[in-house]
Amino acid sequence: MAPSAISPDVVARNSSEATSPFNGHQSWQTRQIENGVSRAFPSTSSLYAPALNEVHDLVGVGFGPASLAIAVALSDGLEAQEGVGHGLNTPKVRFLERQSGFKWHAGMLLPGAKMQISFLKDLATLRDPCSHFTFLNYLKEHGRLVQFTNLATFLPSRLEFDDYLQWAAAHFNDVVEYGQQVQSIHPRKLGNNGKYDCFEVVSRDLSTGESTTILSRNVVVAVGGQPARPAIFPSYHDRILHSSEYNTRIERVLPDKDKAYSIAVMGGGQSGAEVFNNLHERYPNATTRLILRDSALRPSDDSPFVNEVFNPEAVDTFFDQPQDFRCKNLAKNKATNYSVVRLELIEKIYDDLYLQSIHNPDRREWQHQILPLREISGFSDHGKRLTLNVTNLDPLSGYTAETMTFDALILATGYRRDAHNELLKGCQLINGNHSGIWEPGRDYSVNLDNLLVEDGVGLWLQGCNEATHGLSDSLLSILSTRSGELVDSIFGAQVKLNGH
Repeated sequence: MAPSAISPDVVARNSSEATSPFNGHQSWQTRQIENGVSRAFPSTSSLYAPALNEVHDLVGVGFGPASLAIAVALSDGLEAQEGVGHGLNTPKVRFLERQSGFKWHAGMLLPGAKMQISFLKDLATLRDPCSHFTFLNYLKEHGRLVQFTNLATFLPSRLEFDDYLQWAAAHFNDVVEYGQQVQSIHPRKLGNNGKYDCFEVVSRDLSTGESTTILSRNVVVAVGGQPARPAIFPSYHDRILHSSEYNTRIERVLPDKDKAYSIAVMGGGQSGAEVFNNLHERYPNATTRLILRDSALRPSDDSPFVNEVFNPEAVDTFFDQPQDFRCKNLAKNKATNYSVVRLELIEKIYDDLYLQSIHNPDRREWQHQILPLREISGFSDHGKRLTLNVTNLDPLSGYTAETMTFDALILATGYRRDAHNELLKGCQLINGNHSGIWEPGRDYSVNLDNLLVEDGVGLWLQGCNEATHGLSDSLLSILSTRSGELVDSIFGAQVKLNGH
């Protein structure tokens, strides 16, 4: 493998950023509080992004909630240390994000949608309630703390939680490169001891097409889930949307809100139910069909004892279990997160469907229908219309199939969490697991071959470790504590965190 050099013109292009007196340094803004006393808050973090030609201590691939929580934990740790600055001991970090800005489930930011977890499970509170980056401090900063308490809820709107994440992410603009698609990660040898002592991360600027190479001792891969589409559907189709792009694409596909469109939704989980419910308001004259394999929409189990599977300490217990026991546990607790819907939404949808029976007792003629025990077994494209082959899975039906025609289909079919495999293909020569599978340890670092890799060099996986770390791995529930564990594992005594 021939090592790639950092292009001089790339360094020159970023030299103004690297030498700017404000790059990576704290600036301060002042905000007035109720009693008339001024408080100062940092408008940027204490993190430091060096020039691109320097070897970094940490590069994060992806800047969604997982990487944002890492940035928050690292910033909190540096803030807690006396005399924090940007000297030799300050970690040099950078995050690379494919999207043009920070976005969190933009396709599902629907009116009225609520969070499914408590706001206390934010980016920082469970690790450090005194952090600047708690949801409560966000409310205080925006003058809504008292008003939020009047809502008497632990579940803010998804719209408000997204605004909170945007607020937190804005603190780290100095260390995030947006619009960068990471294409490959390879081990590199810079020293003379024969071992790999850093990684080469190559990314492409999506606006210019220019490639950039960054070297880093540690790399965190946190690229999130990739939309899962059943094999019968193409990766892209003008009229077949994944739920992750619903809110951003549906009105381009179906621009006339008053038109009597015919729209299908596939999937019996929370996303499918939310899309089905939203369509009734967005397109009041459209006919809609919710197609699901199960016999009914089922409520999520968020009862207290079951919900303890999302406690931070539950990760320890789960990780220590034998693999077969882990699989059984995941199956038993599936109803907390997969193919289930919050009871309040189920009740609303049932009420909406029931009201149709007042004027028309024949369900087959209803404007909005749920079609349980159904599977889409094929489709054909007829210009601006889709014809779906829908098989009835009820044995009493004889597994008959019927054809249905729609103007659009929304796939609420979940996500794949295997994108790290493609990104890390070039690192297989140092994989400590000779089966080729990337094996994360309890601290989320993957097992590397110690005979080939120098100490202090590592790869870390976030959001793709459900099989080893439990159901909470791809959720917000443990972000604050997990990020603290990861920062402590990478930097140790160099960055001291509260509680670590």
